[in-house]
Amino acid sequence: MASQHLLFEEDGAFKAGTVLAATDASYQVELASGKRTKVKSGHVLLRFTQPTPPQLMQRAQADAAAIDLDFLWECAPQREFDFDEMAREYHGHEPNAVEAASILLRLHGAPVYFHRKGRGRFRPAPPEILQAALAAVERKRRQEALRQEYVDEMKAGGMPPAIAAQAIALLVEPDRNSIEYKALEQAAAESHLSPLRLLLARGAIASPRRWHVDAFLASAFPRGVAFPSGLPSPSGVVETLDGALPLAAVEAFSIDDSTTTEIDDAFSLQPIEASGGAWRIGIHIAAPALAIRRGDELDAVARGRMSTVYAPGLKYTMLPEAWIEAFSLNAGRIVPVLSLYVDVDPADLSVGATRTVVERIRIRDNLRHDRLDEIATPECLEAGGDGLPRGSELAFLWRFARRLLAGREAVRGRPEPVGRTEYSIALEGDGDDARVEIRARRRGAPLDLMVAELMILANSHWGGWLAQKGRAAIYRSQARGPGANRVRMGTTPAPHAGIGVEHYAWSTSPLRRYVDLVNQRQLIAAASDAAAPYVPNDAELFAVVSGFDAAYTSYNEFQDRMERFWCLRWLRQNDVRQLVATVLKGDLLRVDGLPWVGRLPGLPDLPRATRIRLDVLGCDEVDISLQMRLAEVLRDQPTADDAAEDEDDDEERAAAVDAAEVIGAVPATAPPSTASAVPEASGSPDPV
Repeated sequence: MASQHLLFEEDGAFKAGTVLAATDASYQVELASGKRTKVKSGHVLLRFTQPTPPQLMQRAQADAAAIDLDFLWECAPQREFDFDEMAREYHGHEPNAVEAASILLRLHGAPVYFHRKGRGRFRPAPPEILQAALAAVERKRRQEALRQEYVDEMKAGGMPPAIAAQAIALLVEPDRNSIEYKALEQAAAESHLSPLRLLLARGAIASPRRWHVDAFLASAFPRGVAFPSGLPSPSGVVETLDGALPLAAVEAFSIDDSTTTEIDDAFSLQPIEASGGAWRIGIHIAAPALAIRRGDELDAVARGRMSTVYAPGLKYTMLPEAWIEAFSLNAGRIVPVLSLYVDVDPADLSVGATRTVVERIRIRDNLRHDRLDEIATPECLEAGGDGLPRGSELAFLWRFARRLLAGREAVRGRPEPVGRTEYSIALEGDGDDARVEIRARRRGAPLDLMVAELMILANSHWGGWLAQKGRAAIYRSQARGPGANRVRMGTTPAPHAGIGVEHYAWSTSPLRRYVDLVNQRQLIAAASDAAAPYVPNDAELFAVVSGFDAAYTSYNEFQDRMERFWCLRWLRQNDVRQLVATVLKGDLLRVDGLPWVGRLPGLPDLPRATRIRLDVLGCDEVDISLQMRLAEVLRDQPTADDAAEDEDDDEERAAAVDAAEVIGAVPATAPPSTASAVPEASGSPDPV
């Protein structure tokens, strides 16, 4: 007796095997592989005795491939049907097992033409649906062909224009379903490169520098860095305020770097008549909040940006240049300001009465500390400031600043680290060919200290003044105690332990920080006894805090990243093979002469302030990583920078380094004590 065979469906696939045993409900079937399986009767599609199951599947698959789908669709009835019915119609006779199976396989393998309605049952697609589906299939076929064309071109060393045109977007905010993204991903994998490095190698991204800049801009300014057209002009705005604001009977001067264009603070000094020698210090802040009101068009633009973005050779301002120019405290102009007047006793330099005024003031001088630092020494200022512009005023402000510093240090419980060298990066030229200059400047230089202390005084006084008046404001605070290094921003007044003040509200940079602009609106209203633009628990204030934190963090990370990039470029330009560094704590170290702090895993346990020499093994401008190896432990004495280090800052530095992405690690075959030193964010923890 001939063996009985079955064609059945199991797990979505068609299989054929020989019946070993049968009941009314199921069969025991042996497959060609020798495997035995239980098949329910309802899953059986075809019973046959010849050919053998392997022969059936082989011949049916070959015959199915030869069946023309368009002809099969035309032959099919416009209703549901069984495959064996279709087989009889197609072949014109009772089909044998191979003929029936070939029709089944062809119907099942063409879901565009035939919609499945059950096991072995189908319905032809309606004509309009079939045409749409065929168009979609053809479109997908062309897309796949185009994708492969892109892949082949990139692997051959070229770059398809369609991919080059959106190179940054494919990395920053890609459409993962697009042909371009899939082609880039496939070509990168087959070329054993990352997508970024493939785009760089093929010239779609011009250079690592352009990648870092353009990736940031695509994320932070997706609509571009240009300001919207149609913004109101500041023409006549300052002049309109002339009749509404009194003119102060003092002349002010500013102290900034020569590159500063947003001059938003200035100072004045005048004797107080009939006071026995007391002096009145004026701290004058540019007042754009007089013209930029909450919710107006320009305010929306400023709020969208939140801050000016700084990086070596780059600046993207919060406000349009025309508005900055209108309110900047440039020499020779009379400008509207928010002034804080502080009466100072010359004997002990204690602060007496204070007064906040909205007014106009004449700016006499714009002093530049980079031109004066070498002569504005402590000795010169102690001697009265002879030879300095505004020398006697600077000498008094120097004494007062030191008095303020001493008071804050008493609250902080430790000295301010004012002697450490800080570094800035200057570029000569533009683009990738720019030459890098690393400039050193002592933290706490006299002119720098004056500005910092007077800004802290204004921000702390105004923060407390608003809190006393019950006016809403945005504060910065820092809890006391070990490990409490995180500076928080919120609408609740609280001490700032890191600075050593009871309240601190950024208010002195309204031309470049949105928080300062918001606080200035509150201060102007308080000084004028007017209704405050923002009330306590104003939902918009909370939104500003959240938005500003996110934007400011992103901008600072970009600035740090670009500073580190140019540090690596400086190493290349100067062919630096060795560096000297100072151990801060554990494997955390600071590289001498560069704004670079990072870890060197595997570094031996060395005391704090130990000086070490490092071999530079390489650097990667894409990942911004610096590979170094311990070469020698130096025996010389700690530098002045080491003496000025604040050990309490170590935790903050370590946290910043650990939060950075550790990239570009040295291979395991490298010598011992070799790794990437990942830099921390440069700059002070809470700039004034």
